[in-house]
Amino acid sequence: MKPIRLLTGLLFTLTFTTTMCAQKTQPDIPRYTKVPTGYLMVLRQGDNIFEELEAFAAKENVPSANSTGMGFVNITFGFFDFEKKDYDPIREFKDVELASMHGTIAWQNGEPSIHTHGVITGKDFIAHGGHILSGTVSTGSLEIMIIVHDKQLERVKEKALGANVLCVSNQCRE
Repeated sequence: MKPIRLLTGLLFTLTFTTTMCAQKTQPDIPRYTKVPTGYLMVLRQGDNIFEELEAFAAKENVPSANSTGMGFVNITFGFFDFEKKDYDPIREFKDVELASMHGTIAWQNGEPSIHTHGVITGKDFIAHGGHILSGTVSTGSLEIMIIVHDKQLERVKEKALGANVLCVSNQCRE
């Protein structure tokens, strides 16, 4: 009798764990759809925001775009240190609401280049924000509206600034 209980318990645990993992990643559910103004992307728990946006831009051959979003995230902000010419990760926030996200999609060295800022709040409604260094969807989802432009834009690293800058003409400096 004891081995049957143990086996039943193991099967229940395995089934529960498999179901929860399947719900978390949901690989078969489409992540975006075309709409009259561009694309609507809906990311789900566990999705990496930058990986999904980069994969989308490459697959759809997006010349350039602006994006806005909102949802639930785990996120790390950074602040650009002009002396070091790099971002200092400020803080990671877990299970917070992304109240506003704004960004651009361009190209750099043949790869999609994402530049995004956001504002998050927790249960206390205190807001934090800045340059998004990394992020994943936490509980729930993240909705992103992507407005595609007809012109391919490049991001160029300007040596004087030490930062990547969106180039809107043929006269950008490297």
